[in-house]
Amino acid sequence: MCYVAKSLKQIGSEWRLIVLHDLQGDEKRFNELKRSTEANSRTLSRVLDDLQEMGFVTRRLEEDAPVATYYSLTEKGASLCPVFDAIEQWGKQWIEATETNPGQSD
Repeated sequence: MCYVAKSLKQIGSEWRLIVLHDLQGDEKRFNELKRSTEANSRTLSRVLDDLQEMGFVTRRLEEDAPVATYYSLTEKGASLCPVFDAIEQWGKQWIEATETNPGQSD
């Protein structure tokens, strides 16, 4: 199996990609992520647990009242930012073009 396929197998779920992309730049609280990703609580919790277990996301608990949980990218997770930028540029070029001119591939 090539590294592209292996990489996509590890990070390839839609929700994992959405959460990783959303965490670019700064840490966020659970409810901030819930609002910005539009994930339900159960899905977001599962995805964050998976990403933390795989080493893409770190969790920080602030025990002041009220208790707050913050999530941010690890070095491994942040290393995906240029990949997201490249995919976004590709999407702007190719997806916008096909949405504007259906049936046109180049």
